[in-house]
Amino acid sequence: MNFLPQEIDEYSEAHTSPEDALLNQLNRETYIKVLQPRMLSGHLQGRTLSMLSNMIRPKNILEIGTYTGYSALCLAEGLQKEGQLITIEIDPEIVAFAKGFFEKSKYSHQIHQKVGDALEIIDAIEEQLDLVFIDADKNNYINYFEKVYPKLNVGGYIIADNVLWSGKVAFEANEKDLDTQILQQFNQLVQNDQRFENVLLPIRDGLMIARKIS
Repeated sequence: MNFLPQEIDEYSEAHTSPEDALLNQLNRETYIKVLQPRMLSGHLQGRTLSMLSNMIRPKNILEIGTYTGYSALCLAEGLQKEGQLITIEIDPEIVAFAKGFFEKSKYSHQIHQKVGDALEIIDAIEEQLDLVFIDADKNNYINYFEKVYPKLNVGGYIIADNVLWSGKVAFEANEKDLDTQILQQFNQLVQNDQRFENVLLPIRDGLMIARKIS
């Protein structure tokens, strides 16, 4: 999932602001207690999400795919004082894990967890959104993108994770590799969508950043 030489990657992390003690604990416990810990955003990507959120200063954030809560805590760092972050997760066990860390954070009153099918939950969201982070099942990336569009303010951002898919998107996908095919389609859709301007950053497994312009 890292596209830079290990030495460069380590140098980048060494010259990036450190994660705080709670994030460090969450990082360690994810690797000890949870399956597929590589799904965690981690230090460099987490600081990137925090930096972007602090630049945007969103009032309302939607996260699709909570996992253990690391990315939510990073995104919450940029929230306005009265802002909120809604995070959706389909796995109730991982929701309980993340909740423990949310309750320890200073953003506990601003983070609201939703459990269930994200496509259904998005329909029920009434707030207009300033920032959306997509990091869930890849086969629904296009559906999530289209679903949140009318709820996203002009000037708001969609950030999608894993869009490089370990580099597989740069090559012709095996006909049985549906996730790679869908991510290729998603990246092309965003690239061609005149309603957005976008940049794909090769940070960790790839972040697609799209700003709504119309």
